[in-house]
Amino acid sequence: MKAKSAVTLDRVLSRMGHASRTDTREAILAGRLKVNGRVIRDPECWVRPGRDHVQFDGLPLKPARKFYYLFYKPKGVITSHGDPAGRKTVYDYLGEERRWVFPVGRLDKDTSGLLLLTNDTEFADFITNPGSRVSKTYLVKASGLISDERIEKLTAGVQMKRGDWATPQLVRRIEDRGKYTWLEVVLAEGKNREVRRMIEAVGFKVLKLVRTRIGPLTLDGLEVGKGRPLGPAEVAALKRSGGRQGL
Repeated sequence: MKAKSAVTLDRVLSRMGHASRTDTREAILAGRLKVNGRVIRDPECWVRPGRDHVQFDGLPLKPARKFYYLFYKPKGVITSHGDPAGRKTVYDYLGEERRWVFPVGRLDKDTSGLLLLTNDTEFADFITNPGSRVSKTYLVKASGLISDERIEKLTAGVQMKRGDWATPQLVRRIEDRGKYTWLEVVLAEGKNREVRRMIEAVGFKVLKLVRTRIGPLTLDGLEVGKGRPLGPAEVAALKRSGGRQGL
């Protein structure tokens, strides 16, 4: 029987910021972890942080330095550590020293724009929790000319095909260009393919989608496929930007 304070070994390692859950499991299976002097190859092994002595590559397990990275994801790249089909992932753009970070939320393959990566699980949970109200802003190119009435419907909240609701903070027309409508959409939640599905709910399709902002962070100064570390002031500003102060 596990103690109330016990957690699985893979979770201990990922919480301390040394690797993603996937990489953590691989390290454990490879025999790189010891618990109380014994090599453990079971990622689901229960350990008691602060009581059990855990070693990683022969050294006592200590929290890794927290790292926060802002990346301009290109279209056609998947937000995953690996892909069985051999498609390019965001990790193909990162240096070796950043391969132990994980994405904060997801952008689908056909969406470009801002993506946060970190090894700080509490920070990631805060940013992705809808209750934190950290806004994400998108530039949308939609098929056809969307009427003011349908934009008002989107703004008020719209039920999508799966039965769930999209409740954006803002939907505004930027311009009509030819046969297309360009919109700015601001969300504080992160449902799967939400922008695409909410536009489909009013009878149109998304032709181009770019995430331009996360809280106070923007694409300014970033080239497609490039990124940069976040400074302490930027991380603090992100934590303050939500409607719930949780960190």
